[in-house]
Amino acid sequence: MRKGDDLDPKGLIFEAYRIEGILKSECRTIFLDWALSLPMETDTAQTLRALIEKYAKDMPQHPMSEVMHEGLVGMAAPRRRGGWRSRARD
Repeated sequence: MRKGDDLDPKGLIFEAYRIEGILKSECRTIFLDWALSLPMETDTAQTLRALIEKYAKDMPQHPMSEVMHEGLVGMAAPRRRGGWRSRARD
C-alpha cells in the first residue's frame, strides 16, 4: 500500500487518478475526504495548487482534475455570512 506525502497524506488523490472509469461524483467524495484529512495548519489552497500542478497538468480531462479546479475556485469565491437575521430590518 502506498503511503501519501505532505500534499496527499492518505494517498487519496493519487489513488483517484489510478481508478479507471471513476466518476466525478466519486472524485468529489474523495476530494472531501482528502480535505478533511489535512492538518488544521495546512494552507489548503496552496496544497491544492501543488496537487493540480502534480497531477492535473498531465491529465486535464480527468474528473479529479475538474474537481480540484472547482475546489480552488470555490476557495477564492467570497461567501455571504449570516442567515436571515443578517438581512432582517429592525
